[in-house]
Amino acid sequence: MDYKKYGDKYLIRLDRGDEIIESIKVLCKKEDIKGAKVSGIGATNQVVIGIYELENKKYNEKQFKGDFEITSLVGNVSTYKDNLISHLHINLGDKDFNVKGGHLQSAIISVTGEIFLEPIGATLEKEIDEYTGIKILNF
Repeated sequence: MDYKKYGDKYLIRLDRGDEIIESIKVLCKKEDIKGAKVSGIGATNQVVIGIYELENKKYNEKQFKGDFEITSLVGNVSTYKDNLISHLHINLGDKDFNVKGGHLQSAIISVTGEIFLEPIGATLEKEIDEYTGIKILNF
């Protein structure tokens, strides 16, 4: 992973073998970022995505292996109990032009990744919502 700051925004280049969520967390810790918008594209060959099941209050996760284009990566960086967390959604295109998507749990870059990180200049905090069981923004 490497990155460069442009004004108040960051461009991250992820290299083969880099894990997306961990790489974003490393940059945010180094640059003391506790609230940001995230978007990106790239390629992965090992990814875990989830769909939240409200009834069970847990993510139904599935791992995919193979060549995938990351056609969209969007989300944010925030904090929960003073720990950095990412909330990212991802869409993946496969060799047959099918698209899969969901809540990103992990993804290893296979070719490259290009991530834009835009700090909001404040700390985003989350708390657990009792009804859904998920972490929601706390204003």
